[in-house]
Amino acid sequence: MGIDAKNYVIRVHDDPAQIDAAAWNGLLESQDAPTPFLRHEYLSALHASRSAVTDTGWATAWLTIEHRSVLRAACALYLKTHSYGEYVFDWAWADAYQRHGLDYYPKLLGAVPFTPVPGSRLLAATDAERDLLLAALQAFAGQQGLSSAHLLFLSDVDREACTRAGWMLREGVQFHWNNRSPLPYADFDDFAHGLQRDKRKKIAQERRRVVDAGVIYEVLGGAQIDTGAWDFFYRCYTLTYRAHHSTPYLTRAFFTEMAATMPEHWLMFLARRSGERIAASLIALDPAERVAYGRYWGAVEHVPCLHFDACYYQPLAWCIANSYRRFEGGAQGEHKMARGLLPVKTVSAHWLADERFASAIDDFLRREGSGVSSYLDELNERQPYRRLPDHT
Repeated sequence: MGIDAKNYVIRVHDDPAQIDAAAWNGLLESQDAPTPFLRHEYLSALHASRSAVTDTGWATAWLTIEHRSVLRAACALYLKTHSYGEYVFDWAWADAYQRHGLDYYPKLLGAVPFTPVPGSRLLAATDAERDLLLAALQAFAGQQGLSSAHLLFLSDVDREACTRAGWMLREGVQFHWNNRSPLPYADFDDFAHGLQRDKRKKIAQERRRVVDAGVIYEVLGGAQIDTGAWDFFYRCYTLTYRAHHSTPYLTRAFFTEMAATMPEHWLMFLARRSGERIAASLIALDPAERVAYGRYWGAVEHVPCLHFDACYYQPLAWCIANSYRRFEGGAQGEHKMARGLLPVKTVSAHWLADERFASAIDDFLRREGSGVSSYLDELNERQPYRRLPDHT
């Protein structure tokens, strides 16, 4: 690795409070793809609110590496007893283990719980220390007798480190919107004008249906999102899960923590009709990087096309008005292309202790990767724009 590992102190932590927040955030900010979701405050809120803890299948096992008492590398890791809340699906792998009488769980996961946002995962001051961090991570998985270790939604630098270490890579697809460059869109109509006629017409029709239904919006950011707004949003959030016969991942206490520790990173669109709030869409913000992330949505009554308006058109209009350069729409959803979001490749990395399973999964990933490449080619042939704009 080009460094002497004996000069480093490696620790595993079962509580984020054991790690200095300023040191963690400082290391994060020096990475190639920092996001708000890997900030110490965000991850600590998941823990403190009991959203991602041992009882919910997310046992904290954060790894840190120090040199002369200075934090040089770190990774947010979890011992998982299931594969919910990850958005990179390995249920078939777990089933294969079970059919062969082997335990797939617990496994070691490096990811942001419930958050499929690409970004830095292996925080390190240098490439050599990133390699050391990855080696320590793999050694920890082996010492614990775990079936596997997984790093999800990696940055380019992390992907390169995993490639050097011989980990298997898995590709996926998300849909992101990018502002035009070098001349940003003037407004939403300017953006829509660049879309193909059928896409532009459909968007106009959907927005008109919401207006004709008498819906107007409150847009609240930061400290403007008071307790009442958070309470209403959380009611909507739980209704979305109920509609899918599921249970919310995040507790109300998590959003209380966010309001207290990271208010500047949240934007809420509250839809009103006849003076009453009927729906809420929550967007995460990275003001420094000028990036917005679509996160959560829900409604207490049905209005045709309100979901598309609250979750895509209103946020995109806000991003344009506020000179944001990217809006990430989250995992899956080809329907996002018709609304101007384009396909983007994502990457995860995987290590399996059992060489037989590793060989079989490596073969599977090669075949799957070829399919993802073909899928991307197909999507790119269905561009929603009249002429593909230059993007930052």
